[in-house]
Amino acid sequence: MSALSADRATRTARWSDLVDAVRDAGQYASAAEAEQVVRVVLAALGDHVTGDERVDLARALPEEAARLVASRIPVNRPLTAPEFVDAVAGRIEGATPATARWDVSSVLSVLPKLVGDELVDRLLSQLPSGYALLFGKAELVPAA
Repeated sequence: MSALSADRATRTARWSDLVDAVRDAGQYASAAEAEQVVRVVLAALGDHVTGDERVDLARALPEEAARLVASRIPVNRPLTAPEFVDAVAGRIEGATPATARWDVSSVLSVLPKLVGDELVDRLLSQLPSGYALLFGKAELVPAA
């Protein structure tokens, strides 16, 4: 096997590892269902991350996931966490706000383990309050 083929095999495994982690987290019936959710949520996230955090997130993700994030044009105003969930619901056929919240959390909660807590904390610093819970983290509020 050539080095290029080995690299592609590794990236494929990493994509499948991401899909499998989401499938486990969200208790999806099939890998295909989990993969659809990963694609929708990461594309939506790509609409909201910018700058060095966007570049670092794309570098930390499997190639296919990185393309989902990097191919998006960031919005001018990030959505609040509830608006983000509603936007995802609009992209998944038959989704409700409750199922979309489950889908979003199933994907975003696996990211800290995959890309590291430090990068997730940097992402959260860019996003409106309320996103931390979607990533499976406590919402930190500065002391008054």
